[in-house]
Amino acid sequence: MKDRIPEKNDSNDLEKELSYCRELEKHVRSDQTLSLIPTVKEKLNLLKETIEDTQENYALSKDRDVKTGHKSADSSFFDYKTHLAMTEERIITAAMITFEEKGDGPELPKLLEISQDNGIGVDTVIGDSAYSGKENLELTGEQDIQVVARRIPQ
Repeated sequence: MKDRIPEKNDSNDLEKELSYCRELEKHVRSDQTLSLIPTVKEKLNLLKETIEDTQENYALSKDRDVKTGHKSADSSFFDYKTHLAMTEERIITAAMITFEEKGDGPELPKLLEISQDNGIGVDTVIGDSAYSGKENLELTGEQDIQVVARRIPQ
């Protein structure tokens, strides 16, 4: 079997490693006697997911504007923040992505607009204190929308 699988990548080059992994996955999948063994099938699916995740994160890491943050010494993340609006049933009605350093509050008007454009009647906004800024309270007051959030001292 060792003679039939692709030659292992010995370099530190991510592109070459991804290529090797793709070839290995393709080769093992093509051998049905091997790929149908439950433990092999499970590892094969994990390899496929890892390749896809790596490709996605590798593409994101090429973004010159994004910074990398660190939660711990061995846990890093890209400096993006996702803003979501959702119904009580947890159906997402609007989504926006910003850089981490942008505050949450300024995104509320756009989240409201997108949700309303999607046919959602908004009567309550629940969030943290970032959503209780003066502009947001004025906007929600005009639309008779209740804001449930700790108030920012004005």
